[in-house]
Amino acid sequence: MREVQGQVVVIGAGIAGLAAAHRLLERGARVTVLEASDRVGGKLLPGEVAGARVDLGAESMLARRPEAVALAREVGLADRLQPPATATASLWSRGALRRFPKGHVMGVPGTASALAGVLSEEGLARIERDAELPRTEVGDDVAVGEYVAERLGREVVDRLLEPMLGGVYAGDAYRISMRSAVPQLFQVARTHTSLTEGVRELQAKAAAAQQTGPVFMGIRGGIGTLPLAVADSVRARGGEILTRTPVTELRRTPEGGWRVGAGEREWRADAVVVAAPAPAAARLLRAETPGAAAELDAVEYASMALVTLAYRRDGAALPDGSGFLVPPVDGRTIKASTFASQKWGWIGDENPDLVVLRTSVGRYGETEILRRDDTELVEISRHDLKAATGLDATPVATRVTRWDDGLPQYPVGHHARVARIREHIARLPGLAVCGAPYDGVGIPACIASAYAAVDQIRGDLRGVQELTAHPVQSLHGGAGE
Repeated sequence: MREVQGQVVVIGAGIAGLAAAHRLLERGARVTVLEASDRVGGKLLPGEVAGARVDLGAESMLARRPEAVALAREVGLADRLQPPATATASLWSRGALRRFPKGHVMGVPGTASALAGVLSEEGLARIERDAELPRTEVGDDVAVGEYVAERLGREVVDRLLEPMLGGVYAGDAYRISMRSAVPQLFQVARTHTSLTEGVRELQAKAAAAQQTGPVFMGIRGGIGTLPLAVADSVRARGGEILTRTPVTELRRTPEGGWRVGAGEREWRADAVVVAAPAPAAARLLRAETPGAAAELDAVEYASMALVTLAYRRDGAALPDGSGFLVPPVDGRTIKASTFASQKWGWIGDENPDLVVLRTSVGRYGETEILRRDDTELVEISRHDLKAATGLDATPVATRVTRWDDGLPQYPVGHHARVARIREHIARLPGLAVCGAPYDGVGIPACIASAYAAVDQIRGDLRGVQELTAHPVQSLHGGAGE
């Protein structure tokens, strides 16, 4: 293993690229970050509605993994870290808001009684059959919805698992890889005949570990301020960040380094970290590693939109809690709503006369809804919010944020695809990839991926090997994540 010497170019200034740049500077490299868009941060975006500071992208980060919270502290945000003021969410199911059950792992219960009040009597009875069923073989991977439905019945998938995974991936539980998306459950499936018995064992281990502190964390001012702070730290350490600089060419040099082209500009680098979405990464890698590019071309994405609404507080009473999730089986348009003023204490404190909330729409394969204009998406959200909560006031301000191709999908076999990509990349010294297409879509996963990429170009492959074997589970951070 060696320190990073010379010039490193990082392509992409989302949280993964910025984290890679930050770590590279710590390791002694000279760093230039090239970003195609006009800003840093990727899917982390601070904004405002009716003068209230809000997140227009991801709004929380997993605190039970160390990477994201530690990076926030490193870049001076320690005093702004705040857990949710309430983590009590609901499920809008069969026409009523029902308290989200406890005693489950990503919607999969350890006992039928854990889902009483959410599932029908038939659904609860079907869970009890799990203990009597023969073993379900999962092979090298399996769709999480398919496996859970076979063990516990489709109602568990449709009413619990789907809305939770929909909040993380905007995907379809019957397509999503259990090995990549819910690795805890995959290990249970490989080692236990009964799924509920395995979940109870996971819960017992978690209780014995006595983990304290919040599961999720936010930042006063919004999670979107994290990449801005990391970018400031990168610049303060001597790194260069150039926006509006789309990279058009990435080629090896005869000397063994890299030539990075962006229009008429060119950089020579000893190493390159590609922290771009899969389509852009495929385009850049095609000339030097067509095998990796072909695998990246096959990564699919889901699009979604977030509708942020602000109301006068005196006319907008909401139920208690952080918001609610919506099972797609009920045919509603929105898939979740976050009561932001209630979930994040700093929003309520800064805006005592406002109630701020947001809804999300769009899942994998749902293209029609996202073709509607902003006004329609606001009206659809208001319609569903009224049906769910009784909220009938007129908002004082609204904002629609569209994330086209925002979330990479992890179908069955995703882990094998990532391993093949990295096998191709490993043949090219001084090259590494990182970000959401590989090891998890959450903020800690992207940062862990970035750190592993830095280690890779230092000659240490342990990080990428660990992530490829054990992806970071991206949990749902409460309603509307």
